[in-house]
Amino acid sequence: MAKSNREREIIERYQAKQEIARQRAERAPKDNRLFGLIAIGSVLIAGIGQTVYFGFGPGFVPDLEESVEQLVDEIEQEPAEEIEVPSADIAENREWTGSMALNGEALDITLFGDIAPQAVANFVSLSSNGFYEGIDCHRLVTDGIFVLQCGDPNGDGTGGPGYTWGPIENAPEDDLYPAGTIAMARAGNLGDSMGSQFFIVYEDSTIPSDVAGGYTIMGQVDNGLETVRQIASLGTTDGSNDGSPAENVTLTSVELN
Repeated sequence: MAKSNREREIIERYQAKQEIARQRAERAPKDNRLFGLIAIGSVLIAGIGQTVYFGFGPGFVPDLEESVEQLVDEIEQEPAEEIEVPSADIAENREWTGSMALNGEALDITLFGDIAPQAVANFVSLSSNGFYEGIDCHRLVTDGIFVLQCGDPNGDGTGGPGYTWGPIENAPEDDLYPAGTIAMARAGNLGDSMGSQFFIVYEDSTIPSDVAGGYTIMGQVDNGLETVRQIASLGTTDGSNDGSPAENVTLTSVELN
């Protein structure tokens, strides 16, 4: 029996509603991610005057337009596969010795796997996988604090290994980081934001703690610190006291045992 105009109208309306429901269901995950990213962006913007990143520089204010563009880009991307944080057991609760080479110049180092097990496990794991080889040291500070910062695959202070971890380990109570200290960089006020970036202190430096505490000291340079001081003596590319080293500095190798 042929359907009446009324019946066809009802069916068409039902099908239209079904199509709208289907489209909403498909959009829901992306909309949820959008709302989440907007919320995160709001928090970042609200706290931009308070939160500073040692990973990006004390007192450094991220570029707001660039941050928003990055959030928009993420809306169109599928979530990256989660990478597990290396187990602290890798540190073996012991000291590790070895060397890291900057532009081919070796620095003899000791890592404190007994008192900073997560930091050392992370560094040992990344090193064994060749993560650090060929990465430039992107930041040099020559006044107030005296550090050379390395470990960012992006080369601009924004990169990491694809995961973050915490909490802070083995931070000094007096905020004093002696020359030769190797410590983990992190975001200001966030103790679980460590990744692959670390800094070498080439002159005694007092780095104030924040809400999260201090910075994880994972080791020390036993010999070769003059290499870092020589790099520092050349200053930064723009002549400021906090910027990219004037001399390109590359981590050419890391060997541990």
